Amino acid sequence: MRAIWSGVISFGMVTVPVKMFGATEEKRVAFHQVHAADGGRVRQKRVCELDGAEVPTADIAKGYQLPDGDVVVLTATDFEGLPEAIAKTISVEAFVPEEQIDPIMYSKSYYLAPDKLGVRPYALLRDAMAASGRVAVVRFAMRERESLAALRVRDDVLTLETMLWADEIRKPDFDFLDSKVEPKTAELKMAELLIDSLSADFNPEDYHDNYREALEEIIEAKVAGREVVTPPAPAEGGAQVIDLMAALKASVEAAKKTRGAGEEKAEKPAAKKSTAKKTAAKKTATPARAAKGARGEAKTTDLHKPARKKPATKSTSTRRSA
Repeated sequence: MRAIWSGVISFGMVTVPVKMFGATEEKRVAFHQVHAADGGRVRQKRVCELDGAEVPTADIAKGYQLPDGDVVVLTATDFEGLPEAIAKTISVEAFVPEEQIDPIMYSKSYYLAPDKLGVRPYALLRDAMAASGRVAVVRFAMRERESLAALRVRDDVLTLETMLWADEIRKPDFDFLDSKVEPKTAELKMAELLIDSLSADFNPEDYHDNYREALEEIIEAKVAGREVVTPPAPAEGGAQVIDLMAALKASVEAAKKTRGAGEEKAEKPAAKKSTAKKTAAKKTATPARAAKGARGEAKTTDLHKPARKKPATKSTSTRRSA
């Protein structure tokens, strides 16, 4: 077992160094919330209801809500100065008869084991309490809260039973308590006979959790029949994390395919688009632009035609001599 608290028992002038261990455990079939389709875990996140952002544990504080809706925020620093908040002492208040403590006050049980240097005073307190037949009512602090507890001996070990405060126990307030119903004498005798017939000594091992055992059998049967789901391992850091390099490569390949297909489709539409532009230009051109365009086309055409030879002309000197 792992110790969950350490401190000392203050018994008059005697101190007993001890460690606290959980004395009980709830045995139940534990379940996780999973996605029924693939068995993936369903996680819960701490989200601020105002901005919807996930809040880290370090940024979470305690809030006390006032009747008007305002909230008083308390941080770890605010709890440091509280009485007994950091004390490591189990202080004995009184030794009382055990039968005077109503079992409804008991909350949770812990074992106290002595530290290496506290075995002798531990045994002294244990044996003295066992001889007295009384239990010790003590105060101690754990998890930033002061608690009331009963210290008693069980199987030669000091056992700490945390207790509820008196104002934490509800008083029964039911309508039937006001009615005066008295059973008949014959009915009462018959009920007493039934109680006598079912009387026995209490043996905890005689009682079992039938529901848990039946549920375990169902799970074992499913495992034997291989009715199990093996969910894929989630990516490190959560479901939103992906392989960046793989994503980049996939994006490049997809872009190449898209660009190649686009170029093939764009060839024919491009020619049509050019023709359409020329046709539109002819329709919308002004007379001056049209004439200018015609002259330009004529010049372009003349450049491609072979040049005509000019006819030979007579010399002026010849004409004069004649």
